Amino acid sequence: MKNATKFFHATEILLPDFEKIDGTRWAVVACDQYTSEPDYWEKAASLVGNAPSTLNMILPEVYLDEANARIPQIHTAMDAMLKKDLKAHPDAMICLCRTQSDGKIRRGLIGAVDLEQYDYNKGATSLIRATEGTVLERIPPRVAVRRGAALESPHVMLLIDDPKKTVIEPTVTNCETREPIYDFDLMLGGGHVCGYAVPANEQEAIRHALSELITPDAMQARYGSADLAPLLFAVGDGNHSLATAKASYEEIKAQIGEEAAKEHPARFALCEIVNLHDDALQFEPIYRVVFGADVPALLSELKGYLGARNGSAPAQRITVVTSDGDEVLTVPRPEAQLAVGTLQAFLSDYAARHPEVTVDYIHGVDSLRALASKENAVGFLFDGMRKDELFRTVIFDGALPRKTFSMGHAPDKRYYLECRKIK
Repeated sequence: MKNATKFFHATEILLPDFEKIDGTRWAVVACDQYTSEPDYWEKAASLVGNAPSTLNMILPEVYLDEANARIPQIHTAMDAMLKKDLKAHPDAMICLCRTQSDGKIRRGLIGAVDLEQYDYNKGATSLIRATEGTVLERIPPRVAVRRGAALESPHVMLLIDDPKKTVIEPTVTNCETREPIYDFDLMLGGGHVCGYAVPANEQEAIRHALSELITPDAMQARYGSADLAPLLFAVGDGNHSLATAKASYEEIKAQIGEEAAKEHPARFALCEIVNLHDDALQFEPIYRVVFGADVPALLSELKGYLGARNGSAPAQRITVVTSDGDEVLTVPRPEAQLAVGTLQAFLSDYAARHPEVTVDYIHGVDSLRALASKENAVGFLFDGMRKDELFRTVIFDGALPRKTFSMGHAPDKRYYLECRKIK
């Protein structure tokens, strides 16, 4: 059996002195949110002003076309933060309690994972696996940021399948009597965060509990076979960010050699682990909006495509949203198990044949309706995947279609907060 104890561990975590630095302006939502809503990022910049902030060390995807100009500024900002704003917490693991925008509290643990145990390729059997298809074209701009970066800050969330709540929840209970190392509201409706240092004895208990999740008996009980390659961490959020960390590490390893790379800080990545069975964790669909389309022609082709499916999956429904209103399309005999898989297969092919169109991935019905009301735009709504389907699907079928699900609404995504040196 693979030993989980060395794949999630304490590391040196860097944090500001929150008695001197405003945490609300320091922490910023994940870069892949609000990709079609520059107003959000303008509000964030206005709120931050000249204050120290992780906003200055990320490249929001809404500004990807400005990458060449922004990346040197990001690296300069990281160097400045490292010199004057950040304090080291050695051998640290953090228990995080995140109050979401709906008032529910999601619990997690911040620590380091070994990128040698992560594989985002189709058919992977590693302990850490992607849950969705990785789009290789999205990695180079992120690698360019990471290549010259002194720091990383995680927006990656890894899921564990722990129905008995043995890993995270005992430490959360113990934290109720401790003083937090940070405790503040998140900007722009993002809720609240509280973080607690996890003592060494509890770190060891966490690693032991993780190991127990991937014993043959545990695999037999949860998935019906003791012979399956164990899956410990499924990437719930930030798959492309973790893939970027992996690509950057492989680049470094090729330069310095495997032996030297074993101890290089880039071999590891700071992540948050969350229990799939946390009551606050909800899976939300990620909807699609197509821009720049001849909408009647696209819909005519889509209807023909859906009607031509001849699979055995349960019937599906897809709601089309345009400025003229809604229309519900049915898929009597889908080939993909999920409506998002059926739609994505069509849109990927359509976009490849129509370079004038762009497809965006939208969190939230209201945002989709606002965007789909624009000229030459069309949005698509559909039912999401149940979270109890995730691990079994990844184990038996491999990665899901790109952007199949989101863990909660956009304001509830992980905020950049903790940092770690990567060079």
